[in-house]
Amino acid sequence: MCGIVGILNLEIRQPVDAGDIRQMLAMIRHRGPDEFGIYLDGPAGLGSARLSIIDLSTGQQPICNENGTLWIVFNGEIFNYVEVRPELEARGHTFATTSDTEVLLHAYEEWGEKCMERLNGQFAFAIWNTHDQSLFMARDRVGVRPLYYAINDGAFVFGSEIKAILASGRVKAEIEPKRLEQIFTYWCPLSPGTVFRGVFEVPPGQYLLAKNGKVALKSYWELSFTDENRAWSEKGDSKVAEDYAAQLSDLLIDASRIRLRADVPVGAYLSGGLDSSIIAAIIRNSTSNQLDTFSIAFDDRNFDESEFQTQMARFLGTTHQVVRATHADIGKVFPEVIWHTEVPIMRTAPAPMFMLSKLVRDAGYKVVLTGEGADEFLGGYDIFKEAKVRRFWARQPESKWRSTLLKRLYPDISNISRNNVSLLAAFFRDGLTDIESPDYSHALRWRNGRRICRFLNQELEPRTNSIAAVQGLLHRDFAGWSPLARAQYLEIKIFLSQYLLSSQGDRMGMAHSIEARFPFLDCRVIEFCNRLPSQLKLRGLTEKYLLKKLGKKWLPGEIWQRPKRPYRAPIHRSFFNNVTPEYVTELLSPDQLRKSGYFKTEAVGQLTQKIRHGVAVSESDDMALAGILSTQLVHQQFVQNFRAVAGLPKGVRVKVCRGSRKSSGATAEQVTP
Repeated sequence: MCGIVGILNLEIRQPVDAGDIRQMLAMIRHRGPDEFGIYLDGPAGLGSARLSIIDLSTGQQPICNENGTLWIVFNGEIFNYVEVRPELEARGHTFATTSDTEVLLHAYEEWGEKCMERLNGQFAFAIWNTHDQSLFMARDRVGVRPLYYAINDGAFVFGSEIKAILASGRVKAEIEPKRLEQIFTYWCPLSPGTVFRGVFEVPPGQYLLAKNGKVALKSYWELSFTDENRAWSEKGDSKVAEDYAAQLSDLLIDASRIRLRADVPVGAYLSGGLDSSIIAAIIRNSTSNQLDTFSIAFDDRNFDESEFQTQMARFLGTTHQVVRATHADIGKVFPEVIWHTEVPIMRTAPAPMFMLSKLVRDAGYKVVLTGEGADEFLGGYDIFKEAKVRRFWARQPESKWRSTLLKRLYPDISNISRNNVSLLAAFFRDGLTDIESPDYSHALRWRNGRRICRFLNQELEPRTNSIAAVQGLLHRDFAGWSPLARAQYLEIKIFLSQYLLSSQGDRMGMAHSIEARFPFLDCRVIEFCNRLPSQLKLRGLTEKYLLKKLGKKWLPGEIWQRPKRPYRAPIHRSFFNNVTPEYVTELLSPDQLRKSGYFKTEAVGQLTQKIRHGVAVSESDDMALAGILSTQLVHQQFVQNFRAVAGLPKGVRVKVCRGSRKSSGATAEQVTP
């Protein structure tokens, strides 16, 4: 795992200064503190901050091919590099390292952009072609690893994190108002946009080519679903379910096995739920690896799952370590969390993950396996059940008893389950019969988000409806998929890559140089799940039906039979408790709110007074508080007071490679200052 940066002068082909690349790397040294590498070739400069995991001795980047015509910087892992390498060697490629980075480079040399079809991994990389002076960049299928870019004054600047782009001195942070609308509505900016004007991401499943002064994006993989309900009806319930369960078992075991490939110890996160427990059980039972597990406990019992975590660790016999998150802890680390997310967030859930990655790092680990992806691809979220109940209710909108099914939804959110059925029915009835609307599954969530937008200054409030904004993201076959598949698509396309794998995933792990690996996001597992009959994902109101069949074989009943409980963290009590952090008081003050200009001062004041006086706070109010405070922090840290770190720390190893223009291409002189 690494952080990567680079500059390409598109118009005036002036040389890139090594000092600029060093400064960019200094901003993301937390991503790769072990080694640093720079490649310079006229108008192009690449940089790498390396977290050494595979090939510790010879895998330092940048890496070139045999004749020095291709140079790569790489963030991530190619898990099937062991299988791909012999094919490349058979085609005449020679290797100077045993790293997956070099396998990726030669795969591109051999197959061009079609190499993406052969890669099973989580990655973001850039390859400079000295022969035709082109830059090729790509990102993994679902966006596990980040990759951002900006174009300004004829310079193309990229990096694993936006702060590296800002450190180049070529881009200045300015919050884009329409992106704030999107964050408050969808919990994240819509791809390829970011919260900053003029800064974009390479979307998941796409590659970028910069050549001859032009920059173009192209998709190499698209999220799609083929609902095999015909197979379900022809073979019968039990036969199909057992066949699919066996296939899923084999895939998950192999996906976990190849994610244990590392030259450093590998641990696992253990939440106490089905998904992470399945992965931990596979590691314990299907490999000879010793296993240490790590988890989060909360002082607030409304969020704590430590009882189940401890039970699962004892069942597996792992060495288990726990970080305990208090309300004060979450409030204390929140500014650091936002420095790493680089985007406003509507929840505090990333903060305990930030604390957890520090625990893992302090324990001497660099890599953990975890269970993200199972809910999205195997139908685990409450939002899928909600849409199913509402569709059932919509067949008879006046039915009294159908609406009572709503009491089974969202038991984890305080107050909702205790409200009477009529209030629940009134809430969920909104848009009840609009079952053909593309956003039917997510409409209630997004409408709630738009209500939170009332805190935005009038000129920033949304002016388009929610589905209009996401219409351009929909797959061409979207309308023909099953209702569950459509709901999954929206959840994966927007929430998974933009929030869960970014703000709560990559950024919180890499803040402490921890790489997370996700067996459920193995490309083979994804394709398999997207072919499953809907009944094997959500059967009745039983979520992850097929995965629970594996849980029944591998886990204690108390774990696999548990109702789904989404990972959440306390919000308002993290900022307003016995001692309110000074930054909270300052950033939510009328003076600071007027200076930043994003929010209605009076409305924010009413919200904070409500909290201070102990008035009951709704989920919507909680999210509004997190969104407002994190926006103020983004403004303070990146717009108002951004300062680039002056160079890399003294004493670190830096490899500098300089291209020299020759008729046969570019060669390199290597120096270690």
